Amino acid sequence: MTDAARTTATISRLGHHGDGVADGPLFAPRTLPGEIVSGVAEGSHLTQIRIETPSEHRVQPPCRHYRSCGGCQMQHASDAFVAEWKAGVVRNALSAQGLETDFRPIHTSPARSRRRATLAVRRTKKGAMAGFHGRASDVITEIPDCHLLEPELLAAIPVAEALAVAGASRKAPLAVTITTSDAGLDMLVRNGKPLDGPLRIELAQLAERHRIARLTWEDEPVAMEQPPEQPFGPANVCPPPGAFLQATREGEAALLAAVQEITKGARRIVDLFAGCGTFSLPLAQTAEVHAVEGERDMVKALDAGWRKSKGLKKVSTEYRDLFRNPLLPEEINPFGAAFEAAVIDPPRAGAEAQIKQLAKARTPVIAYVSCNPVSFARDAKVLVEAGYSLDWVQVVDQFRWSAHTELAARFTLKD
Repeated sequence: MTDAARTTATISRLGHHGDGVADGPLFAPRTLPGEIVSGVAEGSHLTQIRIETPSEHRVQPPCRHYRSCGGCQMQHASDAFVAEWKAGVVRNALSAQGLETDFRPIHTSPARSRRRATLAVRRTKKGAMAGFHGRASDVITEIPDCHLLEPELLAAIPVAEALAVAGASRKAPLAVTITTSDAGLDMLVRNGKPLDGPLRIELAQLAERHRIARLTWEDEPVAMEQPPEQPFGPANVCPPPGAFLQATREGEAALLAAVQEITKGARRIVDLFAGCGTFSLPLAQTAEVHAVEGERDMVKALDAGWRKSKGLKKVSTEYRDLFRNPLLPEEINPFGAAFEAAVIDPPRAGAEAQIKQLAKARTPVIAYVSCNPVSFARDAKVLVEAGYSLDWVQVVDQFRWSAHTELAARFTLKD
């Protein structure tokens, strides 16, 4: 291809997915603001990119798999640039709603700290291969030197490959979700062959051989050497297979520290979208907590973790779809026993219906944990218009080198 067929562009900003954006708009992955780049324009995307004038923030990616792997999007940028960009994503989302606040220094999880990942694992003629899909591709990139994953998780790749040899078809790769725990590996396999008698026996033997704490095939338990418990404060919880868990221990600790600071002094706390008790159980060291969650198995796991722990105050649980059936003000403020603080940690869609009810209930303090700055800013505007102050935001980057941004924020009722 001649240079005449190539397009030259100047990157003006990054989009929400971390791609560089030039006039057009023209999207160019793995580029940075201020860079002059060239490539082949295919619709609104630039391919076969060549960096003509690099940014001062461009660095050598630390991982040798970065060019072909789709697991990371931002390794070509300095840590300082990524930190400021992620804080800027939150600022811009708030600004679009007419809001501003103080920002605390970002907390970034270290390299090799991801305790959970879903690998694509395909059978091959010689055995199997496991890794991440390439960017917008079905091609699997093997990741023996991945800089994201905990060493224990990285060492589990051969186990995932053994599972594929035993139970994957040649037509589609397995999706193997691996979570580390103190008891060992917690593994959930999807897209495998139907679980018949011989396969069940083979998988159980494989689990014993590799000392897998728990192996689940689709939704069926195959083997459990011991419960793969996770510590939430002084409590130990065995989450359901594949249940939500904060991506890194360091990120979880940063979010929990923010939530504990926000709710300090409250004697009764309601925890909405409570999951398996990430916040509820540590908070129960000093306060009574009512935990509400829309996944029944998570509610059961949370309750079981509380009941077998010692030294915690009362934790009551409620199974409830907070999108369709949010807690109402009269439930948040029962006569003589109002909640003094609320914690809310919704999925990416945010919690529009529940936030409106919290605002009506006039809960004095709200700790909002979010994985989506846009839905967070929308909900924040509802609270501010109802008389709350957005005191500060703590950005937490536990999905290192990705475009994903999380945060914790403090809201207090002005009157």
